[in-house]
Amino acid sequence: MEKLKDYAEIVAQASKGELVFPTSVNAALRLQLALADPDCDTEDVIRKVLGEPLLAARTVALANAVVFNRGGAPVTSVRAAVQRVGFRNLYTMAAAMVVRQFGSRIRDAALRAQAEQLWRHSAHVAALSHVIARKLTRTDADTALFAGIVHEAGGFYLLARADDIPGLLDDPEDWMAAAQEIITREIMKKMAIPEPVSQAIVSLRGATLTPPPLGLRDTLLIAKHLAPVPSPLAPQREHASLAGFFDDNAALEQILFESADEAASMSAALLA
Repeated sequence: MEKLKDYAEIVAQASKGELVFPTSVNAALRLQLALADPDCDTEDVIRKVLGEPLLAARTVALANAVVFNRGGAPVTSVRAAVQRVGFRNLYTMAAAMVVRQFGSRIRDAALRAQAEQLWRHSAHVAALSHVIARKLTRTDADTALFAGIVHEAGGFYLLARADDIPGLLDDPEDWMAAAQEIITREIMKKMAIPEPVSQAIVSLRGATLTPPPLGLRDTLLIAKHLAPVPSPLAPQREHASLAGFFDDNAALEQILFESADEAASMSAALLA
């Protein structure tokens, strides 16, 4: 009963837009919003990236991933990396910083391990979404990459809050689903996630798949199923439509086989 009360308080705060963000998240969020400014020029972007060492390192790593490095020549500078990946993917990396910062200050070892697993899950979902969007679902691949990065932002927020409220996420019940949806929606607003991306993420819970898969939500559904690291939070019940789609799907197996190196390289860059 006490846990329900705590959860209700968090939901009420979210509904009012009173989300509790640590200072490190606010700093990363400001950088992300600056990158969204259409008047932000290249030199200003490079200065901002250089001001965040982790973002600088991950941007260079992403620029050297197979999907962006077709010629095989590595880049070693932030300037070259920014030019190679482009502002859209740099915005995605800034969003990744926001998401990861939620778990960076967690003190409880078990919760910290869950946050790390959730990030590994998100990185694999993002990399797989990029591949699936290009080769299967006819969706913008950069948008799919971004959606994969941020799709568990609500879960990261709850893990961070659980560090202050012991037992908050123990034995998750069905009633938590609606509460998590409210929190996720508010997190999406706080991060200025575009509505089509936010809607695809919120609609994942309980979603079914009607072949042929199309659009961002289906892309995320497939990627979450294929991710080698599962989410440590309440597992999503797999609908029969998903199982039917994956059974003996030679075309999908061929796509995954041909893109294995690309997906592994991109997920490794995100996890760096």
